[in-house]
Amino acid sequence: MTVPDDDEAEYAARLTVRMARSGFIDTDRGAATLAFLGIRDDNEADSLVLESLSWAADPDLALNALSRIVDVMSAEERVGFLRTLRAREGLQIRLFALLGASAALGDWLVRHPGEWTVLEDDLMTWSKPTLLGLQTSLDQAIAGTSGRASYDALRVAYRRLLLALAARDLAGDVGVDDAAVELADLAQATLGAALTIARAETGAGPEVRLAIIGMGKCGGRELNYVSDVDVVFVADPADARATALAATVMRVCSEVTAEGVIWPVDAALRPEGRSGPLVRTVLSHQEYYQRWAQTWEFQALLKARPLAGDADLGAAYIAATSTSVWAAAERESFVADIQAMRQRVVGALPQADAEREVKLGPGGLRDVEFAVQLLQLVHGRADVSIRSPNTLIALRALADGGYVGRDDATRLAAAYRFLRTVEHRLQLQRLRRTHLLPTAEPALRWIARAMGYRDLERWKGEHDGHVREVRRIHEKLFYRPLLDAVARLPAQDIRLTPLAAEHRLEALGFADPASALRHLEALTSGVSRSAAILRTLLPAMLDWFADAADPDAGLLSFRQVSEALGGTPWYLRVLRDEGLTAQRLARLLATSRYLADLLARAPEAVALLADDAELLARAPDALRKELLAVARRNDEWEEAVTVARGLRRRELLRIASGDLLGLIDTQDVGRALSDVAAATLASALETAMRKVGSERRQPLPVRLAVIGMGRLGGFEQGYGSDADVLYVFEADGDDEKEAASIAHDVAQEMRRLLAMPAPDPPMIVDADLRPEGRQGPLVRSLDSYAEYYRRWSSTWEQQALLRACPIAGDEDLGERFVEIIDPLRYPSGGLADADLREIRRLKARMESERLPRGANPAMHTKLGRGGLSDVEWTVQLMQLRYAGDVPELRTTSTLQALAAGRGAGLISDLDAAELRTAWLLATRVRNAIVLAMGRPSDTIPTDVRNAAAVARAMGYRAGHTGDLLEDYLRATRRARLGFERLFGT
Repeated sequence: MTVPDDDEAEYAARLTVRMARSGFIDTDRGAATLAFLGIRDDNEADSLVLESLSWAADPDLALNALSRIVDVMSAEERVGFLRTLRAREGLQIRLFALLGASAALGDWLVRHPGEWTVLEDDLMTWSKPTLLGLQTSLDQAIAGTSGRASYDALRVAYRRLLLALAARDLAGDVGVDDAAVELADLAQATLGAALTIARAETGAGPEVRLAIIGMGKCGGRELNYVSDVDVVFVADPADARATALAATVMRVCSEVTAEGVIWPVDAALRPEGRSGPLVRTVLSHQEYYQRWAQTWEFQALLKARPLAGDADLGAAYIAATSTSVWAAAERESFVADIQAMRQRVVGALPQADAEREVKLGPGGLRDVEFAVQLLQLVHGRADVSIRSPNTLIALRALADGGYVGRDDATRLAAAYRFLRTVEHRLQLQRLRRTHLLPTAEPALRWIARAMGYRDLERWKGEHDGHVREVRRIHEKLFYRPLLDAVARLPAQDIRLTPLAAEHRLEALGFADPASALRHLEALTSGVSRSAAILRTLLPAMLDWFADAADPDAGLLSFRQVSEALGGTPWYLRVLRDEGLTAQRLARLLATSRYLADLLARAPEAVALLADDAELLARAPDALRKELLAVARRNDEWEEAVTVARGLRRRELLRIASGDLLGLIDTQDVGRALSDVAAATLASALETAMRKVGSERRQPLPVRLAVIGMGRLGGFEQGYGSDADVLYVFEADGDDEKEAASIAHDVAQEMRRLLAMPAPDPPMIVDADLRPEGRQGPLVRSLDSYAEYYRRWSSTWEQQALLRACPIAGDEDLGERFVEIIDPLRYPSGGLADADLREIRRLKARMESERLPRGANPAMHTKLGRGGLSDVEWTVQLMQLRYAGDVPELRTTSTLQALAAGRGAGLISDLDAAELRTAWLLATRVRNAIVLAMGRPSDTIPTDVRNAAAVARAMGYRAGHTGDLLEDYLRATRRARLGFERLFGT
């Protein structure tokens, strides 16, 4: 029937619009091609063909290829083909998906147009070909052929099977996992057929025993569309005939013929690489791997799998080499070698290509594979369930075994599948080995459409997200400190029998191996995921416990913390994935009873150990705001202070951890502890004032300030320091008596709240440095302080006020208190001779009366010779004498005042340095005693065990306790000489 011109024009316009919407670029050429094929938009069957074409990655390419295929058919073949195409929607989808995504396979169909029938059967969408079926198809194809004809027959049969797989893959009928398995099976069957051809060509009979071992992706059954097939040849005997047979197998697959090439067969992974013999016996392979193999060769062997040839010989090869594979992690620098190898691969990429590399670039396929393989090689020595050569199967097993978090494993698997699909689509286009993403947007849009995405931006977002996730998880898994620690363990120590475990615990230095074993059994028994993760962690952690002062106490504390956090999902994940946390936790628990007690009461603080920044002291303003906010939003007074004290406990744990790990120096520790104490006092004062105000049902007509004294005022607190304070108030009205009563009630309530029984370390508030000491009123008004200091203060009170500093309460009141005491503590014209003699008399009396009976003066950090008291009294005397004229000396900090005295020429550089060294060392020792033993003491312990614990807490190596004592005695001896020169003159 002839179509009128105006109807034809309307049809052409409608067709052009439809084709443009379907993704055609050259609509004119496409319309002409459809006319040549006799396919029209205005009938139902042809419209369905056009709809199927619209889903092709490149509709123009698909239609052009279809035209070329039809063009080489005979008239009869053309009619039959187009009739079938119109009638079979499944054939349309598969054919157009194939032709629109692979120009190479389209070209092959042009050369072999009759092969379209491979795609005709809809049953192929769900019927997966077996290895046996693939082998049978290839064997039948080469049967009855010889010479070069057999090469071509094998290539045609291989392409036919590849065509069927690619069509199902591109049409969405097979997932990327199954596609990779089928490609590996097809490669295996092809090698089997190639061996048959090679035997015929070389005349090698069954007496020439040859096994072909698959390596790499073929061995792991995760092959690409275009990839070298890595193999190793095993022969018995490994003679010239076996070598010729192996070489011929390689040539059958790799040589270019009229039908092209299948893929290169690469035997470079064999011992000694390309310079080594092509074939070896099993024994020769075994000797090589035991004596000369490098680390990467064991990683390659992880995927070894017999593919073709003599099955018994292949099994013998796997049995002989597997022992070496699973012992490889014990090699020197094993983990570091694999990590360095990955870094070299990334470093070798051209910078312009690194972000486009799907396989080798950061966040690419290799990152997933290397992480999985490293985990397998380290943990697979004792756990056979994770030894699969297939990346995704191994990843799932690693997650099931607790070696990888489930969420991380899920994300890695999703990213791996996505990137493998990208790789497949890139290679299918031209059947070329490539892993490089194009830069042009049309090319990227083609990849997106080939993967089923119509929105390019959505594809880009998912691609970039997967790459980021792979990189993040790769770095977390691949660079775990735990990996290196586990790798260094002998295989027999990874999974221990109870008896062997007890022997190992004893050898590591556990004092009570039987008790330690009970802790281990309690932590690791059962089939729970937690137990599985702990079975992985503890073998490495035992060495970390043993490397500290008290491994028994450390393991017990670890059990207590683990049981407290057993139901917390993040705890074991952090220990496993952030291996530094596990190492730090073991070290801290086995070093510090103080910190172990803190963690037992606040186990959630383990999370702080993962990040150095979390172990640094917090800014005092932020800390104070947090604690004051707790006080202001909570009308349950005891609860408010309990929460504030809990926050104090967290901060003490933070500071102690940073101190023991060497992240905070001694001065910063003192400042941080003082800031925490000041913030806690501020919070307690706020709560006490609100409570008293609530009880009186009126705003309090009084202002109150807390003045820090002693180490608190000097911001030099230690872990065992009391909080020395003074309370000063000022009435807001005329009733001074009522204001004093209220201020007293607030101070008492504040002290009561801080003294309540609680799980945090006690905070003792000491007001004994107030005027008249314990006999005087707890609080005084500003005017009362001024009057007292003007009329009755003694020399020791002047000296004590050198460290007075407002730390909580009304800031203006605190500043005016400082204005009152400054003339007293920084006297103009210095000290009178009588005052100077009084200070020297007080110091001598302190040394003779306050030093505990029987204490060794050389070992007492506070009152001993050259200890804290010597340094501080020397500095304070200098301040009392000269601060009235030298403003730089007006500081509550001992070390700042010492530095100011040196700068003003009041003390020599040598004396200043020696006093500073002794003060810092004595402070460190004093802190370390609390950290190690869990209780304060001013005397360095004399028993060997406790002295060693203190030394280890200070960072001295095991067996070097004597070094600590020598350092301390040397420093304090020199400081004492400086004290005698400076204080006695």
